[in-house]
Amino acid sequence: MLESALPTNHPAPATEDALQVRKTSLTNLGRHYPHRKWAFMLGLMLILSVVMSFVFCRKCSVGSEDFLVTFGYNFFYTTGLWLANGFPSEWLNRRVDWTIQPIKRFLITLSMSLVLSLIVIFIVTTSFNVLYHHRPLSSITWRPFVMPLLITVVVSLFLHSRSFLLSWRDATTQAERLQKENALAQADSLRRQLDPHFLFNSLNALTSLVEENDPARATRFIRQLSQVYRYVLDSQDQEVVPLADEMRFVEAYLFLQRTRLGEGVQVEMRLPPAALDTLFVPPLAVQLLLENALKHNATSQRDPLRIRIELDETARTLAVRNIRRPRRLPDGESTGLGLKNLRARYAFLTSQPVRVEESDGEFGVVLPVLELR
Repeated sequence: MLESALPTNHPAPATEDALQVRKTSLTNLGRHYPHRKWAFMLGLMLILSVVMSFVFCRKCSVGSEDFLVTFGYNFFYTTGLWLANGFPSEWLNRRVDWTIQPIKRFLITLSMSLVLSLIVIFIVTTSFNVLYHHRPLSSITWRPFVMPLLITVVVSLFLHSRSFLLSWRDATTQAERLQKENALAQADSLRRQLDPHFLFNSLNALTSLVEENDPARATRFIRQLSQVYRYVLDSQDQEVVPLADEMRFVEAYLFLQRTRLGEGVQVEMRLPPAALDTLFVPPLAVQLLLENALKHNATSQRDPLRIRIELDETARTLAVRNIRRPRRLPDGESTGLGLKNLRARYAFLTSQPVRVEESDGEFGVVLPVLELR
């Protein structure tokens, strides 16, 4: 099972729609119950109690004692049953996951509903018999409980079935949306990975090496370029790759960029070797951040662009930070989809978000690292 290695006690705010979809708990079955609409539900209880009073006390005049007693009886019944079936179901949603054992969850919910409803019926019936009719407790029989319990079973079955179906529909919609976003993110990632501009710049750099009559560097450049594209082809069908593989690819990618830019780009890596083989990231996630840093910032030999890549083993995060020297990009060169799609890819894998840390002098992106369990 693939899980984020981030500690669960370090929550972070959601930043994208896909992440918000991921964070929406499928166990929140109770959100389809109307019990939290207090004004609406109390009004409904009043109307229902009045209608039932006319049904059960047809010959009673409105305002008479019999009518008012019948109304009070019905109102306490309906309100008590509403409270007994609504909020306990919400409490149960946080403790028993219906997505794992739906039948067990349904039976537990129905059993709790019947027990609490029976308690409400007993309290209301006993209170009216003892306090209003002045009857002894020994005179109470099981018959007054039958009809209310049958009504409760029918209503509870309707509400639970409705809520289950609506939640199932939401879960299906969320899964389809996440799959679509992941597919779009992978397609965009592949497009960016095979960016003709990168290949064009790399071939220009190789031409320069050949013209400088530097066969050793030219040979190494070709091998590194081959390694970059081999990694792209090998990883395009994988959801995650070992961090060690990703960093070997990053080193090859940076070699190509340094050959082209010289000392204009300097990268510092703080990566404990022992953790690289046990942690995972989406393929080319780090390369995307490096590409963005090089694209959006000016570089020069005198004032190089400094990039820092560091792994926090305690927090299980990988941060890519660069100093800010924004440069103006031609129209259409930057679509703004790279980081958004990276977030969508992470949202498909884990509930932990991709965080952006931005200040006047530095721009950073913090990626959760994943582990197989």
